[in-house]
Amino acid sequence: MRLTTKGRFAVTAMLDLALREANGPVTLAGISERQGISLSYLEQLFGKLRRSQLVDSVRGPGGGYTLARTVQEISVADIIVAVDESVDATQCGGRENCHDNHRCMTHDLWTNLNLTIFDYLSKVSLASLVDAQRAKETCVVIDQRPQRRNGTCSEPLAGTI
Repeated sequence: MRLTTKGRFAVTAMLDLALREANGPVTLAGISERQGISLSYLEQLFGKLRRSQLVDSVRGPGGGYTLARTVQEISVADIIVAVDESVDATQCGGRENCHDNHRCMTHDLWTNLNLTIFDYLSKVSLASLVDAQRAKETCVVIDQRPQRRNGTCSEPLAGTI
């Protein structure tokens, strides 16, 4: 799977936005600070996300970005496609070397893997990522053992108290 920093940063930024937009538009400066992603890079990514109608921009004081759809309607695949990120496990030396007459011997294997990965990412909603992150954030450490307020956590989290 060829998923570069662009796709990972876009998903991370969208998750940050989804977690915080209930309090109003979220600034890219805030996302940049919290996630350690350069502001200019976020501006490029959010331009693409806006053109793909995944986010809306709000101008003026108190402005920033909000989701253009509900978290249930946005998949990880939507985000990756929006930032022009290809999920491509075929490494046949480029399209010109990978056609019916001269494609690599394992081309069909990697093509099917690409389809499987894309199918999986299409089924992972931003809502599921939000739910998972919120569950992690409710974890507290008691007597060196991580626990949720309503039960136990499966693993410790950095920065828990």
